[in-house]
Amino acid sequence: MIGSLEVFVVLIATLLIFGPDKIPEFAHSLGKAVGDFKKAQRATELGLNDLDLYHDVDRKDVDRKIMEMAISSGIDVRGKSSDELLDLLADVVKAK
Repeated sequence: MIGSLEVFVVLIATLLIFGPDKIPEFAHSLGKAVGDFKKAQRATELGLNDLDLYHDVDRKDVDRKIMEMAISSGIDVRGKSSDELLDLLADVVKAK
């Protein structure tokens, strides 16, 4: 966990490195990246929840949905089973 002293030191270092003119631009970019990250996390969570709704659907459809979610999450799907992909997706969701 980062304490207030560490945050203060990072802010001072950022100010010295980039200058006061670049900090708002940097903060905006960081905020946008965090927002995009949270959107992707919610989409992945919703995708995993959608799988529960399809318990009566053919296994091929479920496997396809898992593969689509993994690809959209940036996971390399080559040579991985659906169970492996689900584990990787769960790790992605937990990490976010």
